[in-house]
Amino acid sequence: MRAMQKNTGWTIENRLAAIFDHMVPKAVANTDFAFGNPGTGKTHLVCGLGLELVRQRRPVLFAPTFQLVQRLLAAKRDLRLAAELKRLDRFDALILDDLGYVQQDREEMEVLFTLLAERYERRSVLITSNLVFSQWDQIFKDPMTTAAAVDRVVHHAVILELPIPSYRAQAAKARSQASSGAATPDRKSMGDTTVNDERTDGARTAP
Repeated sequence: MRAMQKNTGWTIENRLAAIFDHMVPKAVANTDFAFGNPGTGKTHLVCGLGLELVRQRRPVLFAPTFQLVQRLLAAKRDLRLAAELKRLDRFDALILDDLGYVQQDREEMEVLFTLLAERYERRSVLITSNLVFSQWDQIFKDPMTTAAAVDRVVHHAVILELPIPSYRAQAAKARSQASSGAATPDRKSMGDTTVNDERTDGARTAP
């Protein structure tokens, strides 16, 4: 793949290597991002990173962001938020998938911010999102909270931007083209068949 950011010379392989360098046991806990449009492989990528950490016997939790936010919100309402955060603290890496699709109300935004703040410089977080940082006000609503969240998560961060077409869209297009090609008879073959059918000796040659 091409370099993910202009003028850095970094390839996707360089950035993945940097993520693993950050996540070794003696390194400072970091936050890693995969940004891109739907279908660009963000979730697949962070799951691969998580699998490698599991192979290293590191505890990892994968969760769609909306599900984890709802769990934290329920814990807060039951006065169990501290206990739930402590439970999540057992995982060296927490994968938050599809952060950009969660449009939180204020209470949900607050528990998400609390989670990110609690893990800052202590445990790693891997995040996928279709929203770049300049659009995080759509998630946290309040400008001050947005700035505080971005400030924490970009510190020690490795960022993977995937400016590529959707794999799913490409696959669907290829299937559609293949289906259209199979359904449309080849014009040359049709011509050959017509000529062969008109042979006077009754013989027919396969197209």
